[in-house]
Amino acid sequence: MTETGKPRLEKTGAGEPAPTGTPIPAGDGSPVPAGDGSPVPPGPRFTVPGWAKRIAAVNEAWTFGVLVLLVAFFTIAAPGTFLTQYDITQIATNAAIYLVLGVGMTFVIIVAGIDLSVGSVLVLAAVLSGEYTVHHGGAESGWGTITVAALIALATGLVWGAVQGLLVAKAKVPPLIVTLGGFGAALGLAQIITGGQDLTGAVSGKLQHSIGFGKLFGQIPWLVVIAFGTTVLFGLVLAYTRFGRYTYAIGSNAEGARRVGIAVDRHLVLVYALAGLLAGLGSVMWLAYFGTTSIAGHSTDNLKVITAVVLGGASLFGGRGSVLGTVIGVFIPAVLTTGLIIIGVQQYWQDVAIGVVLVLAVYLDQFRRRSRDRG
Repeated sequence: MTETGKPRLEKTGAGEPAPTGTPIPAGDGSPVPAGDGSPVPPGPRFTVPGWAKRIAAVNEAWTFGVLVLLVAFFTIAAPGTFLTQYDITQIATNAAIYLVLGVGMTFVIIVAGIDLSVGSVLVLAAVLSGEYTVHHGGAESGWGTITVAALIALATGLVWGAVQGLLVAKAKVPPLIVTLGGFGAALGLAQIITGGQDLTGAVSGKLQHSIGFGKLFGQIPWLVVIAFGTTVLFGLVLAYTRFGRYTYAIGSNAEGARRVGIAVDRHLVLVYALAGLLAGLGSVMWLAYFGTTSIAGHSTDNLKVITAVVLGGASLFGGRGSVLGTVIGVFIPAVLTTGLIIIGVQQYWQDVAIGVVLVLAVYLDQFRRRSRDRG
């Protein structure tokens, strides 16, 4: 107190006077003494653990969370009938072919491309493979014919994908246009070759009973084993090899990648060739499981595969994505479709639900991009 009886004023850190005895908040948030000298405890604080922040920042964590919620919902909605051993086997088997296609699409989308032709390439590869089988023993053909027919399917997909890659990389035609044209051209060639009718005797019985319906150790379908092996192999390639690093670099900034010495055009050709090769592998799996070329049954394969990759966290703008995310993304529509069937939802609503999920996934991707750009 001053001699006049008024409180003495002191300068605070903000440059404003404050009465003596008034507690001044400490910069580090520690308790400060009040006028009577007793400490004033700080307000309650909640700090998110570092490990939780790291998990939340991983795209696959969000996607896996959606998958877990779907499984939990259908398990509660249909107790005892959903997620039985039979359901798990069927979901995994039905997802196997789309997973193989999705692995190739993952590489394409990470380089900021798109491939609308995968379904038609699968059909064309199956038709050419089937034509060879028809003329070399048909349904009674042996492993020699099976091997050559499989190589024909793989080569068809590889060459078709490489041609599309050349048009994208060298001719500078937008990938949307190139692969849309490839979608129509491949399907048209398949229809010309077969007259629009599925081939009879296009699949060896040995292929169907071994790869198509056989199971490893009597438990795991061979289709699932093939899909798993393909996923692990190319997941490691994407995550740990120079090819994978170049894929991310080109998708993030193609011109920057070119300036540091990456052969961008050659890499794009290889990426589209890989997508075609895996479409060829998918055709072999399809023939083994369904026993027919199914010419009219693949018009929406491209949308299903792109949906899976985007749901898995890959960005349509390039530079981000993972094979692990694609695995999760493939199983979301598979679980959703199976669950809706079990609870009795009409098939048309299933398509609506999957479409809504895709739009939400793309919106989430754009929201993340805007947040990242602001932060």
